[in-house]
Amino acid sequence: MDAHGRSFPERLAIEEVLRWMRGAFLNDHHGFGHTPDDCFQRACDIMRTQAESALTHCALRGGGTLDRPAALARTKELLAELGRARPSIAALIASDVQAAFDRDPAAHCPDEIPICYPGVRALVVHRIAHVLWQLGLPVIPRLMGEIAHAETGIDLHPGATIGEGFFIDHGTGVVIGETTVIGRQCTIYQGVTLGALRFPTDDAGRAVKGQRRHPTLEDGVTVYANATILGGATVIGAGSTIAGGVFVTESVPPGSVVHAAKLDVQVKQRRLAP
Repeated sequence: MDAHGRSFPERLAIEEVLRWMRGAFLNDHHGFGHTPDDCFQRACDIMRTQAESALTHCALRGGGTLDRPAALARTKELLAELGRARPSIAALIASDVQAAFDRDPAAHCPDEIPICYPGVRALVVHRIAHVLWQLGLPVIPRLMGEIAHAETGIDLHPGATIGEGFFIDHGTGVVIGETTVIGRQCTIYQGVTLGALRFPTDDAGRAVKGQRRHPTLEDGVTVYANATILGGATVIGAGSTIAGGVFVTESVPPGSVVHAAKLDVQVKQRRLAP
């Protein structure tokens, strides 16, 4: 409940939803002793009450009304749509797991990927949250993203569109904004920001919602550690490589290599004490 007595989604409940969802989509790696179908059903059972709360709260906060039968009916529709999307979500997650194994020379066993790689764990949450975001469920997709952020250090907005076979190596400090579009088989490293260069405001200084403000990575792009790519009009062409630490605000054509000027590194011998 909030200060006005209105129901609101509970973080602990959504954490439990994600625990069961990981069981559903990571198959034998959940460690619960339940089948993927059992895990998915348990997640939906918990989600039902939370989705109803989110729908009701946001309708009331917006000055509208949504009676309980209508909220229950909409929740039922959302969960049915999520169930229908389950095979496509599973395929995307499998492609992310495979990408991590294929592209990281430190990965020696496929079974370690779902439990040891924060990028994969964050992407499992994102794949689910993105579907719920597209279906118009309020609050909960953002809450899911923040739970994954707290766990992994990877900040993925549920609105971001991400193609198959995405690999986030190491992952700490990665930020991917709401209107980002990422193509197939892309790789990014720790500290990468895909953010907004600027965004319009109204007369009261409030940010205008719904504007495209984050970059596009076409298929097969690799972005190395601590690179920053900003702007809704910025497109990184297919097959390009963005070197670590660079700051990009303009589009680059396919097959490009973007790097900063080489630093003048000097090595001096220490003077040893007598």
